[in-house]
Amino acid sequence: MVRGEAEQTIVEIMHALEKDPGKQGSGSRVKESPDSFNSAFADSWALSPRLFDPAAGWGKILGLSWRDLEGKIHHNPDRPLADDIDAIPFPAHHLFRIERYTNLNPLTDGLDPDARAYTIVTSRGCPYKCTYCSKPITGDTWRGRSVENVIAEWRWLVQDLGATEIGVTDDIWNLDRDRAKSLCRALIENRLNHVPWVTIHGMKVNNTDQELFHLMKAAGCKRVGFGVENGDDWMLRHVIKKGQTVDMVRQTFRWAKNAGLQTMGFFIYGMPGENEASMEKTTQLALELDPDLAHFLMAAPFPGTEMWEVLEKHGQVFSHNMDWGQVAIQEDKAHFAFGDLDKETIERKWHEAHRRFYLRPRRIARIVTRGDTWRRFPYYIKTAGSMLLGLGERKAA
Repeated sequence: MVRGEAEQTIVEIMHALEKDPGKQGSGSRVKESPDSFNSAFADSWALSPRLFDPAAGWGKILGLSWRDLEGKIHHNPDRPLADDIDAIPFPAHHLFRIERYTNLNPLTDGLDPDARAYTIVTSRGCPYKCTYCSKPITGDTWRGRSVENVIAEWRWLVQDLGATEIGVTDDIWNLDRDRAKSLCRALIENRLNHVPWVTIHGMKVNNTDQELFHLMKAAGCKRVGFGVENGDDWMLRHVIKKGQTVDMVRQTFRWAKNAGLQTMGFFIYGMPGENEASMEKTTQLALELDPDLAHFLMAAPFPGTEMWEVLEKHGQVFSHNMDWGQVAIQEDKAHFAFGDLDKETIERKWHEAHRRFYLRPRRIARIVTRGDTWRRFPYYIKTAGSMLLGLGERKAA
């Protein structure tokens, strides 16, 4: 298993495999064909991990966890984060048969369901310490690519690969506000602003201004996302530790809308220390901000986060028997109860937020008149059943 940034680690793994391809551990069972392997049987079917000879140099590869010939697990030292990310080659975008893929996240990010949509990373890492956020790969150190390097990849996507939509997937692409503005100006100067783009993971609201959003609009940006998270300043400061206030959020939304950009907000329900009143404030803020898209999430605990440590201390998560398939930010079930706040209340407020936001007459009219609503009608009906109506039974905790 590769830990952290993987570009150099994978190269060293390939060299080691040339010397030692490894062997399957004893007692392994290999399926003959996917067709003869039904899903009901899959849960009880296990493959033994591959074992490797230390003489091939496996112990020298930084950032790697592996098993030796005796089956013992080794965790090699971490690999330091790359300082010069301009030196990392561009992803092999040309190897993807992009027509086989959907657009960017169809619920939140995509502008066109039939787009040739590519993603681009212009920086890595985030120095903020939000208690729910897991950054096991890119770390806490922000590192930005040069504007020239980003433009070279952007030009390749647009001019050579025919991209019709681009998603910027940085954790926090506007940490260096001047760099963000320079990148927008470069997109305009290089005539790459005719292809629409969006900020997928959101922008930090406390590092924006009106000029930035006007430049983004001129550079081809169509939609910006913001991690609002909560409508209660006490929760933002003491529980989430977001480094922003509700008033900062309000101002940023005003600037983005003034620039003619679509807006998207992310809102989290059920954080440790939350109560029904704070969740109500979050819903009220979503209604006040009225973004084009509101993405309501229930808090999900991930190892390595402060939230995980708090819940583990109070006996709410147990890593040895966690159902990791259920720990997802877009689940429609609460992952834990904490203090006096039970799962049923969290789920009720989450469903209520969807109904109160999306079932307003003006919002319904906007959805009905949108073309892709009818092209993807079955998908939206299924989504509405889960999010708006809470259809389906919640599994016992």
